Amino acid sequence: MRNFAFLEPGSVQEASRLLADLGDECRVIAGGTALMLGMRQRMLTPSHLVSLGRLDALRQIQFDARGGLRIGALALHAQVARSELVQAHYPMLASMAARVANPQVRNQGTIGGNLCYADPATDPPGCLMALQAQVVLDGRNGERVLDMEAFLVDYYTTALAPDEVVTEIRIPAPAPDAVGHYARFLRTAAEHRPLASVALVARRTGATCIEARLAVGASTPIPTRLRRAEAFLAGKAITPEVAAEAADLVAADIDPVSDMRGNADYRREMVRTVARRSIATLFGLAAE
Repeated sequence: MRNFAFLEPGSVQEASRLLADLGDECRVIAGGTALMLGMRQRMLTPSHLVSLGRLDALRQIQFDARGGLRIGALALHAQVARSELVQAHYPMLASMAARVANPQVRNQGTIGGNLCYADPATDPPGCLMALQAQVVLDGRNGERVLDMEAFLVDYYTTALAPDEVVTEIRIPAPAPDAVGHYARFLRTAAEHRPLASVALVARRTGATCIEARLAVGASTPIPTRLRRAEAFLAGKAITPEVAAEAADLVAADIDPVSDMRGNADYRREMVRTVARRSIATLFGLAAE
């Protein structure tokens, strides 16, 4: 590993100035679970690391009925999973956070760092997209608030400017009739990264879907909202046949990647299966 200088700014503004001054020679470090791996493998060789470790205000998790949930970018995955506020109001998010990677990563990695790394085969981005989350960025030109779909640009690429820092994630308050389900498919029990994931949030009355938001992750370069399937589900009584037809729309509308973990056809079929089962589970049907 190349020698580097370790800088500890005392504010977001100071961190932003350092990033602007040092340019490509520096990297931000929060939990460091992905960054340190890249540095050990010499994929990254920064001369400076700008640590956010002193910015304790970015670790808070807050909720109110009007503004919704605010998660500081430095909140650990394990904190999100254990938060009573998250468990009470966003059980789907708590369930997802409890399954991210492995215990070591959950107790060291941060939710903001996860989003900035933009690994396509990880859990938070798709789940947050279905929950209509927004990412708050702060830099020399002030604060920006981006929807998840605008923040995630491409494979390992975000809309984060070189001088910007992610400060928090905002999720609107859930509707009283909203329910959610997050599902992931692993090829083997030993794997920590999903091959496919489906996040589904729906407003429902009994077996009828009023409105749905559905996002697929892990099998696509970035998480993808499936609007045709969402429109198909809206206003329908959900039966096994409706769930299967919606899953067919999901599978048809994604652009899956092919790599050593699975080719595009395999991933498409796994997404179809996970989507159908997720819809069935959310609406109390027996999933097959």
